[in-house]
Amino acid sequence: MEKVVVVLPAYNAANTLERTLADLDSTGVDEIIVVDDASTDNTVEIARRLPVTLIQHEHNRGYGANQKTCYREALRRGADFIVMLHPDYQYDARIIPHAVGFLRLGICDVILGNRIRTRAETLSGKMPPIKYLANRGLTFVENILAGQNLGEWHSGFRVYSRRVLETIPFMRNSDDFVFDSQFLVQAVHFGFKLADVPVPVRYFDEASSINLRRSTVYGLATLWTFVRWYAHRFLPMRCDLFMPSASAEIAGGDDESS
Repeated sequence: MEKVVVVLPAYNAANTLERTLADLDSTGVDEIIVVDDASTDNTVEIARRLPVTLIQHEHNRGYGANQKTCYREALRRGADFIVMLHPDYQYDARIIPHAVGFLRLGICDVILGNRIRTRAETLSGKMPPIKYLANRGLTFVENILAGQNLGEWHSGFRVYSRRVLETIPFMRNSDDFVFDSQFLVQAVHFGFKLADVPVPVRYFDEASSINLRRSTVYGLATLWTFVRWYAHRFLPMRCDLFMPSASAEIAGGDDESS
């Protein structure tokens, strides 16, 4: 039987973690892993009373580093399909069985949750207009540069087959937010099939968000990732992000489970 593991990269998610887990009850997933990146609220205390595998970072390492721990642990635990879900309750977890179904059928290798079906629906779901415009603009550029047709490149709902995580050298990626963009460019580079499924928009005060300065840095770092990819493909300039991974890269680690 194929194993579905949900990983939740958590940082100060105390206000939304339980609601996220409640939605997961109906999805039939096999295991839930919460990786806490040294939260300063009571995320850990809440996670300890929930039916999850909890891993704690002793020090705050960053969003990308959190995902590295998530994926490494999911692979160690024999996951066939890995769902990365932000624990901020922005994404409807009930979509998980349907998204995994596309991977089981071999139609896709990577599925993203697309919050942007129509402008009216997205804005009525309270996505801030400036974030909507930035998301639309950057996604448009990324689709052109990568030859894709995704509705959104910046989703916190992602589903991967095991082969994707075993192929992509994600341990070489940034420890910051640009990890997500690097991962998708790598997925395109290694020939995986990407697609998306619609998810409702849920923006509210407790939902996680990065400020304008960090969003700008993220956007520039994303474009720089494409520069490095094009240089790797068309110039004699090798980039380790796009070199095949070694299985030893995901071995080891000093995280603490509880």
